[in-house]
Amino acid sequence: MSERTPMIEMRSVSKHFGSVIALSDISMKVCSGEVMCLLGDNGAGKSTLIKTLSGVHSPSQGEMYLDGKPVHFKSPAYALDAGIATVFQDLAMIPLMSITRNFFMGREPTVGWGPFKRIDWKYADRVAKEEMAKIGIDVRDPSQAVGTLSGGERQCVAIARAVYFGAKVLILDEPTSALGVKQASVVLRYIAKAKADGLAVIFITHNVHHAYPVADAFTLLSRGGSLGTFRKADITREEVLNMMAGGAELESLDAELAEFQRSDTERKASRESAVSRKETSSASGK
Repeated sequence: MSERTPMIEMRSVSKHFGSVIALSDISMKVCSGEVMCLLGDNGAGKSTLIKTLSGVHSPSQGEMYLDGKPVHFKSPAYALDAGIATVFQDLAMIPLMSITRNFFMGREPTVGWGPFKRIDWKYADRVAKEEMAKIGIDVRDPSQAVGTLSGGERQCVAIARAVYFGAKVLILDEPTSALGVKQASVVLRYIAKAKADGLAVIFITHNVHHAYPVADAFTLLSRGGSLGTFRKADITREEVLNMMAGGAELESLDAELAEFQRSDTERKASRESAVSRKETSSASGK
């Protein structure tokens, strides 16, 4: 059986900002119907990588392919037209505007022609409500301000918008970082649904516990370089955590904590011994 053509692929991509190397020799590929979790601590290069994928930055070196064809995006608009949709942490939403307005922002459906052309709000409201219902969120009134929704529901509006407008690749930038357990589960369920619908999903996070249940593969970044790509069947949650944190650093931390605990125990025993001697001396004096 021949290997599937990746929907999105990076080959030896590097990004330099003057003398600063933000990304170094990154290779990664994601097929349709697959979730790739991009993991790394703060400063690992995750933001630069997704901005390179989504057309904000051009690679300094290396190549990118979309469905097997080389691509070079001049701007995020070109990437979006090609089917790469990115949902950033700030969601690019206006809280005081309605759910419908945020859903169709810049792509409002119209009726009529020429000077009589106008936005078809009735159709737009129905579509927004139906798309949210597909992911289990019952919107009573799509004209309500998007700021009245919970954090998880707003994430789902942004994701549903990207999917509705034909995304082939869905890039999610820390979608669960500021959410509670229940809200995060809503977003994770929709990521699983996007995968089932055949999208190639790149899920950027530093939370392994959110990433592991939905991931098919992991790419780990550290200081702009790649620690490798691993299939879920080949690596455990604990191994992912250990690689992210750095095994040597964790062992050093464990040793330091053990030393603190030993010193604390010795100081406590010393104080108790001194108190005991003082009490004995006082009793003898009487």
